[in-house]
Amino acid sequence: MTTGSRREILAGLGAGMVLTGLAARAATAPTRKIGYAIVGLGSYATRQIMPNFAGCDHARLVALVSGTPAKLDQYGADYGIPKTHRYSYAQFDRIRDNPDIDVVYVVLPNSLHAEYSIRAAQAGKHVMCEKPMAVSVAECQAMIAACKKAGTKLMIGYRSRFEPYNRLAIDLARSAHVGPTQIITADHGFPIRPDQWRLDRPLSGGGSMMDIGIYSLNAARYLTGEEPVAVSAVESTDKSDPRFRTVEDKINFLLRFPSGIVANCVSSYSSSHNGYRVSGTQGWIDMEPATSYSGQMMTIRKDGVTAPRTLPATGKTQFAGQLDHMAECIISGATPIVAGEEGLADLRIIEAIYRSAAEGRGVRIGA
Repeated sequence: MTTGSRREILAGLGAGMVLTGLAARAATAPTRKIGYAIVGLGSYATRQIMPNFAGCDHARLVALVSGTPAKLDQYGADYGIPKTHRYSYAQFDRIRDNPDIDVVYVVLPNSLHAEYSIRAAQAGKHVMCEKPMAVSVAECQAMIAACKKAGTKLMIGYRSRFEPYNRLAIDLARSAHVGPTQIITADHGFPIRPDQWRLDRPLSGGGSMMDIGIYSLNAARYLTGEEPVAVSAVESTDKSDPRFRTVEDKINFLLRFPSGIVANCVSSYSSSHNGYRVSGTQGWIDMEPATSYSGQMMTIRKDGVTAPRTLPATGKTQFAGQLDHMAECIISGATPIVAGEEGLADLRIIEAIYRSAAEGRGVRIGA
């Protein structure tokens, strides 16, 4: 076994080691699991998040919030949630009086993230919020301020940061495994079905960039460990397509980082792809699919040899890892690795991407 191969295997086995210290501290804490209330019972919440509480060590589902009584009845029965812990949106602020609820997980349309996150903090609850964090930088800042004022934690649902292959890719890219990174390509898209809230700008805040494009953007940031200083973007949208009456379809954007790394990124609602490649001076690290719900695959080319990398099964999904991480941070007092500032950073760049596309010129980030 070569030294490089040994390091890759150890990195893979230790893909979750950033959380090990938190888990160790959590093990010495009281054994009560941290209670979550899920706000919004759409497909992502009911098919991905809620089933994964079964694989959590420190988190449990204790309450539901929905505007649909039938959903509250159905999922309340499925998960053993008593009627006292099922809330309509009109009753939302009553969560303040429920000591079983430690965290409110906001899984609503983007334009509602800020309102319900701020109200959760004002009720004294920690907040997990889906990405994008909000629809503007100003809303992100208000969310962070509300949680700081309330003394509660704020974490954004960047599940890929808890997925072993992505964690290995971060380690290998930042340690220059295939030489110093020169170029990153990140392409995410899917053909969107009509009649979704994501295609309604007042609810979504934008089109593909606010949805699938954030995976390309966030990957470029976590693979480099840097913040981009400039962006150039081009939008391509067929406005005769009824799906895109109010939102964009495709955006291609190029990010320039302080070290000289360039990231070429794609966001699309009309093409199917989910991957990224880190190209260094000695080869490349490829992930396809990269940020899907499951089935990640990694291939590495180094020293003229191309080979897949396969990690041992961890027994915990990225969803359970994310839920447990917030719980561990609450128990230990640590700051989540994807705190509110992470979501704010993405929104600041997204605003620059939209500005660049609209004005047809490069834009300095933060300028």
